[in-house]
Amino acid sequence: MTINSPGSPPAAEQGPNRLAPTRFVLAFGVVSMLADFVYEGARSVTGPYLATFGASAALVGFVTGFGEAVALVLRLLTGPLADRTRGHWAQSITGYAITIVAVPLLAVTQALWPAAALVVAERFGKAVRTPARDTMLAQASTEGGRGRAFALHEALDQSGALLGPLLVAAMIAVSGYRLGFAVLAVPGALALLTLAWLRRAVPRPEAYEKPHPAARADQQSSARPTSAALPGRFWLYAAFTATSMAGFATFGVLGYHLQTRHVVPVAVIPVVYAAAMGAAALAALASGHLYDRVGLRGLVVALPLSAAVPLLSFSTRPALVWVGAVVWGAAMGIHESTLRAAVADLVPAHRRGTGYGVFTAVYGLAWLAGSTLIGALYSHSITAVVVFTAITQAVALVLFVPLARQGVRPPTDG
Repeated sequence: MTINSPGSPPAAEQGPNRLAPTRFVLAFGVVSMLADFVYEGARSVTGPYLATFGASAALVGFVTGFGEAVALVLRLLTGPLADRTRGHWAQSITGYAITIVAVPLLAVTQALWPAAALVVAERFGKAVRTPARDTMLAQASTEGGRGRAFALHEALDQSGALLGPLLVAAMIAVSGYRLGFAVLAVPGALALLTLAWLRRAVPRPEAYEKPHPAARADQQSSARPTSAALPGRFWLYAAFTATSMAGFATFGVLGYHLQTRHVVPVAVIPVVYAAAMGAAALAALASGHLYDRVGLRGLVVALPLSAAVPLLSFSTRPALVWVGAVVWGAAMGIHESTLRAAVADLVPAHRRGTGYGVFTAVYGLAWLAGSTLIGALYSHSITAVVVFTAITQAVALVLFVPLARQGVRPPTDG
């Protein structure tokens, strides 16, 4: 039985999906590419921009960390909402619209706190859309493998994250931060137009999932989705990821370092971020392929990458900073692609929205606490940041061992 979102027409009136599953994933990747053009372009200079209003490193770490926490923790609400209403399209479109409106408004801010509020609002849009979007991507991923589907989406997503900062860098070089933010309204409008077309082309992504005994059991249990406990292995996985992210600095703090220490010119900072996003796209493709082959064990590579970030990115030598950007981006690419694929395999299909919401809430709270602490430690000693990061990744490795020992490949069913 197909469950429709409130107010939506019956499935028979919506018509069939006009795109194959892989084409749907690719098309949604284009939407995300255009949206990333907008918000990653802005995020590439968030730290330096807040610094122009007199923000300290600790405050930049808090604001950017709080933004990430909002993007992740609020999915505790938006994830179950997607499960209950099945209004995946409406929720996705609303979230994208919030982000695409908030970013260009940064061009007219005149003070620190309005700018900080818009930074957080942009992340709120991500909290609204992501569980619903990822649920639709998971529905379309049964044909070619979870890792492959999420990796393809993430690679396209990160291509926008590569181009957006380059455009912002060019605009800053011409006329400063305000033009850099204002021009992002153009790809934002294109993202919404593409999303509207995709909604018409694929009205029912849930139809992509092939029925089989496990899926039928999930559907039969959908009347009690909010009461069943999430699996124990899911919670161990969430603890591992949260510990690793607690030692992973936001780029806002890294960008703050580059500006206040005058490591590179201000207009070059977005280019550094673009290099990180290019590395993220390549790492997403590689880690997605690895996940489909060996399962969770392939994720261990994220730990040494995260541990190396402060040694490189907080240097005052430009060459090391560029290497650090690539390492930071590679770790982020693994986190934002393969980690999402794993959640789809660790929770029942009818609870994916809730699973994504809980997982990213744990992830986000850890990143908020860690980024704030890293910003505070940075003000006192870069060595303290290096030690803190090493400790968090070592603890994450201890938590990872039980997951790796099980040696279970991800399920191939939906």
